[in-house]
Amino acid sequence: MHVPEIPCLSLAIAPLTATEPEHYAIWVLQAPNPRSYSHHDRHWTQPLTQMWQTWQSMFSSRGLPEVPRVPMVDLPPPAMDSSGNSVNASQERSYAGRLMQHLGINLWQWLFDGPIQNSLDLSQGIAIGQGRALRLRLEIRDPNLIALPWEIMQAQAGKQAVSLSQQVLFSRTTSAVDPLPPLRTEHALKILLVLGHDIDAEHRSSDQGLQLEQEATALAQILKKAAEVDADHTFTSPVSCEVKTLLQPTPAMLIDELETQNYNVLFYSGHGVPAPDGGLLFVRADASLNGTELAQVLTRCQVKLAVFNACWGAQPDQQNGQSIPRSSLAEVLIHHGVPAVLGMRDSIADHEALSFIQMFAQALAERLPIDEAVAIARQNLLTLYKFNQPAWTLPVLYMHPEYNGELIKPITEGVTEIPDNSPSWIRPHTPAAYIRTLTQPSQTWRIYGGIMRVGNMEGNDLVLKAPGVSRKHAEIFFRDSFSGDNSAPIYFLRDFSRFGTLIMGPNGWYKVHQQEVPLQSQTRLKFGSFQVEFVIDSA
Repeated sequence: MHVPEIPCLSLAIAPLTATEPEHYAIWVLQAPNPRSYSHHDRHWTQPLTQMWQTWQSMFSSRGLPEVPRVPMVDLPPPAMDSSGNSVNASQERSYAGRLMQHLGINLWQWLFDGPIQNSLDLSQGIAIGQGRALRLRLEIRDPNLIALPWEIMQAQAGKQAVSLSQQVLFSRTTSAVDPLPPLRTEHALKILLVLGHDIDAEHRSSDQGLQLEQEATALAQILKKAAEVDADHTFTSPVSCEVKTLLQPTPAMLIDELETQNYNVLFYSGHGVPAPDGGLLFVRADASLNGTELAQVLTRCQVKLAVFNACWGAQPDQQNGQSIPRSSLAEVLIHHGVPAVLGMRDSIADHEALSFIQMFAQALAERLPIDEAVAIARQNLLTLYKFNQPAWTLPVLYMHPEYNGELIKPITEGVTEIPDNSPSWIRPHTPAAYIRTLTQPSQTWRIYGGIMRVGNMEGNDLVLKAPGVSRKHAEIFFRDSFSGDNSAPIYFLRDFSRFGTLIMGPNGWYKVHQQEVPLQSQTRLKFGSFQVEFVIDSA
């Protein structure tokens, strides 16, 4: 089955003239409708500069070059609703949270002004009409604006930041790229995990912090777990996840391993610094690779995704206080034709990076597009380390403008036939069954052929666009009795979801998570926030 392309709105920010460095044009480069193409002139304001400098003084763990001391920004009072309550109390608890929110809102208002907001509204309307997310890509052609945390943009207080959304899939891009080469079709995750030189380990005892070896083990375990979930799935090919680890290899060893062309993902964890040719990655204390050198082998070997747990991977190098164009590791790799690159805007703690990588890898194993997988992993960082901390803002995703974000084939393009030896093989004379809503007006969905696949992704038999519903959430199927004891045929529910399915039992609701249970007629079920009743006609 063909999966329709996700609608895409691509914007570019470019200086208008060299003599007016704070005068910019915002262009629509790509849109799902011709009426969305427009441009808008904007001046960068001093209050925005002051907010950005305050942000750096508060959130930058190592401090950026040439950042002067600035007074704290005088923030407006917390937003209130009609009852006098804070719009988002959990985000208004501290000055740091209010600064995060205030800068995010101001960046949004600066970018989405006038016709650009109209372009976004029209593009979102088209995406909603198609029942799909909108892909939003931002190209920043002024290197001095790259360091800003555009990922925290939000339309207003109480609204979700753009990079946390699964309805608007946010990434950065650049049009200064080599063409994307033909990409091979992938059916498995094949990861090369490179553990480079860790400069911080030289200054801490062996029992402090998360060691790189533990990080590799944890990542391999989460990938295997994701693959095991899919292996039980009866209507799709299981995801095979292979991970090979290189411990502080020489550049030649790394290149030789990539040249086997066995990998579609590179994870690098170790020391890195900004430099003019895409930064430097210290694979060993005495050996490094720059971004330009690494890009050659990644594109030649068709690595689709490169992820860097290294400081400053998404930051350009600076000279005399000015950012050097196209000098960040992420930009250089995209420029040379790597489809997707994820780097860190600032230094990130080991435990934060591992939390992100684990959730990101699990989402990739579930066949999600790369930009959606990043959004899910970022949500996890915010939940663990809170809105007013910078952890969730640190990952920066760059995607090639020609890349659709597909790492491995989506489920709707995989095998949809139930194999003959499946445990949910359907015998003749399957008893008729259906599920129905309990609210009025009632809706009913028949279970045809003794099987119903439930999820929020197109291609399921029942598509539920409700909070908490996974892409492939659950399966209801009929299995005849094979015991020969005249026992009645029964239906089963098998859960595949991230958070489980709730079932009403004699003692109230209980959760079924990634397991199989029998279903009685008139059993109430909750898929996320969506509640239904399962009914067998003959009951």
